[in-house]
Amino acid sequence: MRVLVVTQYIYPENFKSNELVFELANRGHQVDVLTGIPNYPEGVYYKGYGLFKKRVEKQKGVTFYRCIQTPRGRQASGVGLGCNYLSFVFFATLWVLFFFVWKKKYDAIITHEPSPITQLIPAIILGKIRNVPVYSWIMDIWPDSVSTSVSINIYKKVEPVLSGITEWTYKNSYKILVTSKNFESLICRKNDYHDKIIYYPNWSVDMLHNTSKYEIPSLPQGFIIMFAGNLGEAQNLDAVGKCMVLLKDYKKIKWVFVGDGSGKQWLENFISSNGLQDCAFVLGRFPAEAMPSFFQNADALLVTLRGGFPFLDATVPARLQSFMSAGRPVLAMLGKGGADLIKEADCGYAVAPGDYKALAETIVNEVLPFKDRFDLKGANGRKYYEREFTLEKCIDHLEEIITQQSEQK
Repeated sequence: MRVLVVTQYIYPENFKSNELVFELANRGHQVDVLTGIPNYPEGVYYKGYGLFKKRVEKQKGVTFYRCIQTPRGRQASGVGLGCNYLSFVFFATLWVLFFFVWKKKYDAIITHEPSPITQLIPAIILGKIRNVPVYSWIMDIWPDSVSTSVSINIYKKVEPVLSGITEWTYKNSYKILVTSKNFESLICRKNDYHDKIIYYPNWSVDMLHNTSKYEIPSLPQGFIIMFAGNLGEAQNLDAVGKCMVLLKDYKKIKWVFVGDGSGKQWLENFISSNGLQDCAFVLGRFPAEAMPSFFQNADALLVTLRGGFPFLDATVPARLQSFMSAGRPVLAMLGKGGADLIKEADCGYAVAPGDYKALAETIVNEVLPFKDRFDLKGANGRKYYEREFTLEKCIDHLEEIITQQSEQK
């Protein structure tokens, strides 16, 4: 197939879109990508990339076309983030109108939307002009997700516009692929898109039988609870911090944070101001190939999301599949989307979002006294991953979706 992928987030940034395009190319498909200049999550252009550098690049059989987008900024909020979103839409649309519309026709256009929904606009414009089906892979519910990063007054002003854009993208998507079954009701709040929606979960590369053997720094001795991923507002680090304070006297527990984000500085300050330097360690960001080594050295892998927002309660964080792939047991403060999966796979324990007291009680009463039993839950997660979430099975599913829909169309 001839496939165009449109997304703001892709190689050399660390996103699922990387594995998507490289695996499709590895299977013999012709894959092009329309994206921006990489700057996530640091908020500045990556070294070697810029306005006059690597605007067209080929890697592993995939051609990347990089339109101008302003950097999102270190804080990833306010004017900087807004300009990042809008600049991508504007310049990607120019690429569509003055370049892609003249290229040979694609069989499918796939969008990858961890946020914002606006990045789907150039894809849909091209799809309508060239009559190519657009498969929108939705990982974030808009405009709801905006409510977590702006004031209520600002959200009330922008919500009607963003809601209109969101509905337009849904109406003009040929199929809507969702990473959580609980997304369907949220997507269909204003219009009926049930016939378009297909459950298409995140996958994970194999974190257990990985041969990269990346050398990681020495980890503390003790029972390691590891948080790996974005350190941002949505991850509810405040609740994690309160849990660490509650368990401060349990000297064997060591909290290890691997990742970066807008909340990293806050977390470091919290650890310092609460005297947690002997039990909590912020190691910073590491490349994707380091994650298997980190995971295998953890006794529990922690995943959290804020509560009080229906779209976050419905979300299944992509890192959950990675944790299951590693065969390590999971601890979670999550809403129904992730908690249902953990329960179904019996791969760990989940408490309500923000319920740090329940998480602390679970660790003290269910985990520490029964470490062998808890460790077996990691094996359960691994079995579930092998059945549902391998890269090969998920890309097989995507090929089936596109092929079947093309035949029906």
